[in-house]
Amino acid sequence: MQTSFTLAQLADPDTAEADRILRTCVHCGFCTATCPTYVELGDELDSPRGRIYLIKGMLEAGRPATSDVVKHIDRCLSCLSCMTTCPSGVHYMHLVDHARAHIESTYSRPPMERLWRSLLARLLPDNRAFRQALSAARLAKPLAGLFCALGLRPLAAMLQMAPPRQSSAAPRQGGGCFRPRGARKGRVGLLLGCVSPVIAPSINAAAINVLTRHGIEVVAREGCCGALVHHLGRAEAAREAARAQVDAWTAEIEGEGLDAVLVTASGCGTLVKDYGFMLRTDSAHAKNAARVSRLTKDISEYLAGLTLLPVADHNGVVVAYHSACSLQHAQKICRAPKDLLSKMGFVVKDVPEAHLCCGSAGTYNILQPELARRLRKRKVANIEMVKPDVIAAGNIGCMTQIAAGTAIPVVHSVELIDWATGGAAPQELAGKQVAAAGRETAAPT
Repeated sequence: MQTSFTLAQLADPDTAEADRILRTCVHCGFCTATCPTYVELGDELDSPRGRIYLIKGMLEAGRPATSDVVKHIDRCLSCLSCMTTCPSGVHYMHLVDHARAHIESTYSRPPMERLWRSLLARLLPDNRAFRQALSAARLAKPLAGLFCALGLRPLAAMLQMAPPRQSSAAPRQGGGCFRPRGARKGRVGLLLGCVSPVIAPSINAAAINVLTRHGIEVVAREGCCGALVHHLGRAEAAREAARAQVDAWTAEIEGEGLDAVLVTASGCGTLVKDYGFMLRTDSAHAKNAARVSRLTKDISEYLAGLTLLPVADHNGVVVAYHSACSLQHAQKICRAPKDLLSKMGFVVKDVPEAHLCCGSAGTYNILQPELARRLRKRKVANIEMVKPDVIAAGNIGCMTQIAAGTAIPVVHSVELIDWATGGAAPQELAGKQVAAAGRETAAPT
């Protein structure tokens, strides 16, 4: 693709990167076949190719974003299925991230849109505020239909996705150091995140259990990685969060040392692995950011390198594995989670149309509730085709989104691994003996 940026424009590192990305696109259109919004809407402007043209025109002209451009960029899930499909290696992630930042700095959204986006940017990364909001959401959940009828669709979507009950796992607030059982074989950092500790603290608890059970010391740290505000186009807020994480993990690396920095939410892991790029022009953080990115691994990546010893027999339990977009498309991790579950004795089933997003995509299911609902309905229908006993995923956003559309239990892959290696059954399965072909029977007393 030819571009026509001026030399003055190309002096900006982000514009220069956008120019490099745009020039790799050859207009082939292969991306349209695997783009969820194009598959659902059939509009060229809601495909990666269409959005690339819109972004190119906006950036080359150096003009503020228009409402039409914003509409189509907002509809993008950043699922990155297009990057898996693209034969030319177009780095769509960095391009659309730059477009979102440009929109945020040049476009004046309607007042209610600004309110919702500001609320999400302030609320979700703050563990304490989010806990309080979630408690209120559970009480107000029956009013979701009313709020939707009143046109308050983002609020209705938030209430509909609120988990019906508080997790029984004790929240690990603030993190800490967890000693291994027996001789220490390794030492890792674990980014607890901001949403997982509130909605499902059992995920990080399971990760810590599995790691310490197999001789790995865990240094856990709470706090937002910056992904939520990053996808809202708040580039500087995302960089601030990234700097805080880089500083904290650098202190551990240069202290007692770390073999890896682990993440249980693949959406967060995708951004942490990109810290080196995000902070490449920050002279005070660039080197350490690149080091943290190199050390970052998804929990499934790291566990795949350990010798895990299953002690419980779960043969016959059918697991539908949902491959989060941030794992399969962004991080290119496809086999490790499924192989781990298979080795633990579970019967792992692939889901039809696994490449298509479930509609979670950070705050997408709140800000674009109608499209997210359509995508969830499609995803749940495909999952239910394989008649699983349980659904496993590697991202809290996907888990929350899918659980809102099905009665099948949804858990994190690491929770099943913890169960298989001697831990307690996941809360969603506790008190039940899961049988094959989607049947559940009461556990013996």
